[in-house]
Amino acid sequence: MSTDEDQDAARRRFDVADAAPLLLDAQGVVTSWTRGAQHLLGYPAGEVVGTKATGLLSADDAARAPELAERCRRDGGWAGLLTARRRDGQPVPVMVRITPAREPGGAAQWLVLVSDAAEARGWDMSRAVLEQMVAGSPIGIAIVDTDLRCVWSNAALERYGGGSPRERLGRRMAEIQPGIDTAGIEAQMRRVLRTGEPVVGYEHVGQVRSAPHRETAHMMSFTRLDDDRGRPMGVYYTVVDITDRHRARQRLALLDRAGEQIGRSLDTVRTAQELADVAVQDFADFVSVDLLDSVLRGAEPESLDASDQVVPLRRAGHQSVNPGVPEAVVEIGGVSTYRAGSPPIRSLTTGRSWCAERLDPLAKAWATDIPGGKGATFRDLGLHSAMIVPVRARGVTMGVTSFYRRRRQEPFDADDLSLAEDLVSRAAVCVDNARRYTRERDAALVLQRSMLPRRLPEQDAVQVAACYRPADELTGLGGDWYDLIPLSGARVALVVGEVPGHGIDAVAAMGRLRTAVHTLAALDLSPEEVLAHLDDLVGRMAREEGVGPEGSSAAGIQAVGSGCVYVVYDPVDGRCTMATAGHPAPALVLPGSAVSLVDLPQGPPLGAGGPPYEAVELVLAEGSALALYTDGLLVHGDGGHAADRDRVRVALEQPAATLELCCRAVVDALVPNRPHDDAALLMARTRLLGADQVADWDLVADPSVVADARKLAARQLTEWGLEELAFTTELVVSELVTNAIRHAESPVRLRLIRDRTLTCEVSDGSATAPHLRHPRATDEGGRGLLLVSQFSERWGTRFVPGGKVIWAEQSLTAPPA
Repeated sequence: MSTDEDQDAARRRFDVADAAPLLLDAQGVVTSWTRGAQHLLGYPAGEVVGTKATGLLSADDAARAPELAERCRRDGGWAGLLTARRRDGQPVPVMVRITPAREPGGAAQWLVLVSDAAEARGWDMSRAVLEQMVAGSPIGIAIVDTDLRCVWSNAALERYGGGSPRERLGRRMAEIQPGIDTAGIEAQMRRVLRTGEPVVGYEHVGQVRSAPHRETAHMMSFTRLDDDRGRPMGVYYTVVDITDRHRARQRLALLDRAGEQIGRSLDTVRTAQELADVAVQDFADFVSVDLLDSVLRGAEPESLDASDQVVPLRRAGHQSVNPGVPEAVVEIGGVSTYRAGSPPIRSLTTGRSWCAERLDPLAKAWATDIPGGKGATFRDLGLHSAMIVPVRARGVTMGVTSFYRRRRQEPFDADDLSLAEDLVSRAAVCVDNARRYTRERDAALVLQRSMLPRRLPEQDAVQVAACYRPADELTGLGGDWYDLIPLSGARVALVVGEVPGHGIDAVAAMGRLRTAVHTLAALDLSPEEVLAHLDDLVGRMAREEGVGPEGSSAAGIQAVGSGCVYVVYDPVDGRCTMATAGHPAPALVLPGSAVSLVDLPQGPPLGAGGPPYEAVELVLAEGSALALYTDGLLVHGDGGHAADRDRVRVALEQPAATLELCCRAVVDALVPNRPHDDAALLMARTRLLGADQVADWDLVADPSVVADARKLAARQLTEWGLEELAFTTELVVSELVTNAIRHAESPVRLRLIRDRTLTCEVSDGSATAPHLRHPRATDEGGRGLLLVSQFSERWGTRFVPGGKVIWAEQSLTAPPA
């Protein structure tokens, strides 16, 4: 019979269908005996029924009967190997299965199935067979005594170092494998000896003698061995090499950390530093990340080829297991230079990785900027293994990442290179995203700053200071702006506005609004009229640009809901007129530092529709300061809008030596260094023109008064020391007064204002605007305003309650025309 047939026969002998059944009552007394049981053990039914079943067992197994009975009651049955006594006294091994057999309403009974196990292979294995099994096992196995000295080990354990089984005999773990964590392993053995509870799956990581430069991992299990009386004899333990699984787990953990820690910001240098931080400790001893200078600027990387001998690289990040990164020869932001043809340059130009398991210790280091060490070798630097991986994303190489090992003796291998490439490729996408973000953000900031005044115009109406703090992130780049616009009659317009939302569209919308404000200011409109025209403009832009699927991102749509405050200040009489459209009202700082918030009716935001805008007129004492600001200056804390305005009031009350220092102190107090929204503050301290700077006269509506007006103007210019402007001024006065008397209504008034320019104003009671004409050579008239425009720097008309004012300005610094 073949071996397979023998095994099949053995399995059939253990089949339940071939077992001999018998019944026991709750006390273990045999109540039923079958022919199969009689055939197996030789007892007739009359000799067995009514007797204890323990009488059928060997002495040792009969002594275990109470324990087995308890297990049957606790577990609902039992199965195992016992030794029975035949009627002729011969022992026979039997396989026994005990299950409950309670009948409904009847007493408790146990069904016992007994199978002959005398010829079943495995139950009577000899020591030689058992030793053959454990000695040939691929798993390392050993037994130590209660003193933890080796008494037996198999050949498979020799693979883990420590010598042959014979060399291990009588030695402790520390003698067999010095350098590993023997204290931790022996602590597990003592615990098993003390408690009897096995330890399964204990992992040990370290370097063993069989792999002195390679970190290995092993899984160990410990089981106590007891003698026949239950006394501890020693510990049986197994060892399985799980290095591959351990390294795979380390790689996954490293990649998980990389996914969590790299690319947390859109800053190129910070992203490079995050790559270096992640790769050190568990993977490399020193890591450096060098990027092309154009990448750090946000520009497109230069195209490179093998002929490039010198490539400008800039250190973007580095990290080391040693504090202070002593291996770094350049600081973050410094220029890194490498020898022509060196692995970093080759990886940069070819886009392929490079790995050296063992560096030539006498070879010169690749960096050319090692302080005092132009001929420094890798042995001098203590580096023995290296990898160079290009930082490459979307088909473009942006730099190189260098990995070195110094303290860790295990060299880099192909698996390490694959891991480094995966690690760098993930970081490269983040670096490229940061580069693109830098480019877009810089472009947005350039656009935004180009639309803000680089320098506020010089004028005598107010002393002015401004502070603008842009948002930190591109998503926070907003459309805040401020302006000071000189108006006629030495007046100025102060403007602060804010477009809702963020990004390029908000900046573009801000630019359009700012241009519109300048255009409307040139018309000398009142504040409420300026806001009304802006409101119409924003609504019209939204309607025009809202057509089509792309309309939602247009600047016109973006401008809807914008806020703006427009203030006009006249230094002649100190009058200040202001109106607001969905924007915080200005704060007023009186000369004694008392701060109040102007009670200004809140008009609707631009383009939102609503009631008409209202203006408020104030008369300000000289030295008063107006503070116009955007929402970014408000903290928006838990206290609500009122609490935010209180914080603005407190900040403005703090004394400062100059208006510029006050402006900056307020922004520093209310706005963080890296805000999420733009913040703009414009402060203007009022001035008044002296009585000797303004002269005015009421004129009768008679053509003969024109000559008197010329004389009055000439006399005043003589008092001001401006005789060189007498001719042109008399001409301007003559033409403007003549037009007012001829075409307008009374009252007629002449005013001269001297500040940085000489302004001539003629007011009348008509609301009809004059028009500049270009008369033909044969025309007898129509040349008045043409002459005024030729002899003036600028001129215009503004409407006032009860009429209009025609004005003309002449420079006091340029030579007369």
